[in-house]
Amino acid sequence: MLGKILSFYTRYFAVWVVLSGAAAYLYPSPFVGLKPYMDWFFALTMFGIGAVLSPDDFKRISQKPSIVLIGTCAQFVIMPFGAFALGRIFHLPPEIAAGLVLTAAAPEAMSSGVISYIAKADVAYSVSLTVVSTLICPVATPVLTYLLAGKAAQFDFGAMVMGLLGMVILPLFAGFGARRYLGNRIEKVLEIFPAISVTFIIFICSVVIALNRNYLVMMTGTILAADLILNVYGMAGGYAAGAIFRMDIRQRRTLAIEVGMQNAGLGTVLALKYFGEKAAMPSAIFVFVCIITASVMAAVWQRRPNEATVE
Repeated sequence: MLGKILSFYTRYFAVWVVLSGAAAYLYPSPFVGLKPYMDWFFALTMFGIGAVLSPDDFKRISQKPSIVLIGTCAQFVIMPFGAFALGRIFHLPPEIAAGLVLTAAAPEAMSSGVISYIAKADVAYSVSLTVVSTLICPVATPVLTYLLAGKAAQFDFGAMVMGLLGMVILPLFAGFGARRYLGNRIEKVLEIFPAISVTFIIFICSVVIALNRNYLVMMTGTILAADLILNVYGMAGGYAAGAIFRMDIRQRRTLAIEVGMQNAGLGTVLALKYFGEKAAMPSAIFVFVCIITASVMAAVWQRRPNEATVE
């Protein structure tokens, strides 16, 4: 019974994000009070991800290193440079443009594996890409942000690297350790970790909406357009990269989802910490955008399972 409830809660992630965001807009005070705890929220999310992963997930990476390398390069090239271009095209204020680049330079979304499963894509490939991009993001994310947005919005490069190590890598490896040393005992509670991750991401997005309540009416339209274009461009670019390198249909679907969906929760936390409240809006809105578009594509692809077997 509990498993069904948790599965329902996790599957309808987008609905809870929208409802919680609406509550944060109407009643911001309780959510604003959560701001000091956002780093802890995200660290606990990464701990849960680490606890869910198994040694087999890493074996998959070693078995097909070339497609993982291609997917990782596609992720950290297609999205950040696309965000940089959109910032120029839309003439976004420096702080907002920096937030958009930071969103694009974040690793894959943790929910991408669930979307890949629903879309009849290659879930093992999805997990491999998410693990690798998460492990390298403490270097890749600050470097790309500095190169593409550093002049527009100054930030402490070293502090971001250390912050990412503390929020992402250490909790992730703590989760690995818990899975390894607790063994079968942790298996009994693994099903709650996705729900915990969803809850924390909902909190993070809601806090950003509460903090930016006075700005949303003025700037949401432009940011929404930039986020939507970036998301669609990323999914199309990921699928195209898979086709260029002759991956099968399931892997192309996976790459489209992985490139188009960003870990906007991480981007939001970093934007708040290093750029300011306005810079966090692109990441917060991107959560809504990428979940909705990816869910739509997953529903379409789910109805075409036979195509996934075609090379």
